[in-house]
Amino acid sequence: MKVSKFTGSVVAIAISTVLSAQAADDRYIIQVDNSKKGIVKALAKQLGGDVKIDGNGFLAASFAGKDLESVKGLLNNPHIKVIEEDHRRMPLSVYNDDTGNPMTGQVTPYAVYQSQANQVNFNASAGMKVCVIDSGLDRSNPDFVWNNITGDNDSGTGNWDENGGPHGTHVAGTIGAADNNVGVVGMAPGVDMHIVKVFNADGWGYSSDLAYAADKCSNAGANIISMSLGGGGANSTEENAFKAFTESGGLVVAAAGNDGNNVRSYPAGYSSVMMIGANDADNNIADFSQFPSCTVTTGRGKKATTTTDETVCVEVTAGGVDTLSTYPAGGATSSALTADGSFFASSSMENSGSASGNTYFMGTAESIDSSANGKVCVIDRGNISFHDKVQNCENSGGVGAVIINNEAGMLYGTLGDTNATTIPAVGGAFEDRTALLAATSMDITIGTSDYGFMSGTSMATPAVSGVAALVWSNHNNCTGTDIRNALKATAEDAGAAGNDVYFGAGIVKAAAADAYLTANGCGDVVEPPVGDIALSANGYRSKGKNKVDLSWSGASTSDVDIYRNGSFYRNTANDGAYTDSFRTYGSYTYSVCDAGSANCSENVTVTF
Repeated sequence: MKVSKFTGSVVAIAISTVLSAQAADDRYIIQVDNSKKGIVKALAKQLGGDVKIDGNGFLAASFAGKDLESVKGLLNNPHIKVIEEDHRRMPLSVYNDDTGNPMTGQVTPYAVYQSQANQVNFNASAGMKVCVIDSGLDRSNPDFVWNNITGDNDSGTGNWDENGGPHGTHVAGTIGAADNNVGVVGMAPGVDMHIVKVFNADGWGYSSDLAYAADKCSNAGANIISMSLGGGGANSTEENAFKAFTESGGLVVAAAGNDGNNVRSYPAGYSSVMMIGANDADNNIADFSQFPSCTVTTGRGKKATTTTDETVCVEVTAGGVDTLSTYPAGGATSSALTADGSFFASSSMENSGSASGNTYFMGTAESIDSSANGKVCVIDRGNISFHDKVQNCENSGGVGAVIINNEAGMLYGTLGDTNATTIPAVGGAFEDRTALLAATSMDITIGTSDYGFMSGTSMATPAVSGVAALVWSNHNNCTGTDIRNALKATAEDAGAAGNDVYFGAGIVKAAAADAYLTANGCGDVVEPPVGDIALSANGYRSKGKNKVDLSWSGASTSDVDIYRNGSFYRNTANDGAYTDSFRTYGSYTYSVCDAGSANCSENVTVTF
């Protein structure tokens, strides 16, 4: 499996993991019937509790200096069902240097092409609505159909349309930025959205806030809940809220996390929630994308059993590295670089302003060179610091600097904390070096923008939410579970063959999911007809797992659809072989069909 190393200047906003019985900020969730809530609320206040949320079937309250067992002892009341920790939840994103300048025209982010969202038309009359639980959506950005957007205000976090940081605005743009010839375009352009602002001024909230927000999403008529957030620890209140939304026909999508480890983050780790990982523009997994195991162990000692559950690990991935989307107006820094009138990608390093002129190649710019006077310095990376290169350009009379990377990819960097230069300086990609060196004139601009780049599973999550809304808008008789299954069934396999912990089923593909639902309709079980494909199956044990080697011939399409136990299982390349792997026991019946076709094999059954 290829792993993409995410480089550049980054700020990681990581998930937190609560390991002790002392809840974050001594805050706890108290489950209670609504009819008895008044009694319990009064008791909590009498015992020193500060009630923070009065939700549907629960209260959230803080008890200063009290651990979980102490609070359970204090609130020993027959009306109380459960008392559990109220875990912190926070945004999951990694920030990257801003690049590009979409202020003068519409730019389509790479993830739109990668996910095939540009190949499916959004049906605006279908009534799709995505509920975004995040840091708010700032009304200052012009790239939204504001008449289609509503939200809930919260006394603790402020107005939903005033940002609590750029995170929520960036997420919303990936889902539904308008197709309006400016800025960016979302996966489901102009889709109705409902915004629930849960993050406080410090940039985090609680699991009870999310449970409360789920009710707000439901009341607003949302089909999809999108959460680019997470944290450590599970609790039944939060789990039940999202389970209820899913069982009512909705779809809940959440970020896997950005710590690059196998820790399971919540709410993504609940079975009712679709966990999303991040990949880059080259179909590699992002090195920050978390990859929890799909195995679940219940019981202890000799009674312990381990099963595979693909709903508690990454189910699909989408583009989440260097994702361009909306910011609060003027909240991002952008750079623009043209050489001989042609636009080139660049990254802003330091010093706002503009510079234009003929070019002069300074090599690695290790000394002053009077030939650079009045010109834009083109400089190779290496040997000395970025700051000293730009300083030497400026001391030579240069009006701007372009530093080109000396390895594949864009150059991301700054000029340091003690920057003494004043001319605008940008980074360039190694792949553009030949063209940049050949240019006779350049124009550089560094300034503020309404659009910028972020990276994280936070960016991949709204991509999947938007793709789900896009596909669902053309099949609105489906349930959220139907859409979830279709996205997994048609994802492009990446990494290790078959389902793996990094990519899950693979990279989400809108056009493939749309075609699948058109061919098969909605519903969990699809009975494949019998055709002229020959299939054999060999079952065996290897390294503690049950495995089935499938071999077939006679298929005529480039990809084939595999069915397991009467349900569509996955789409894979028609190379005549596929290996299934799992830990559970029983009988497994397989068939193989031409992709989207009625030409299928006979059923073949393997028993473990």
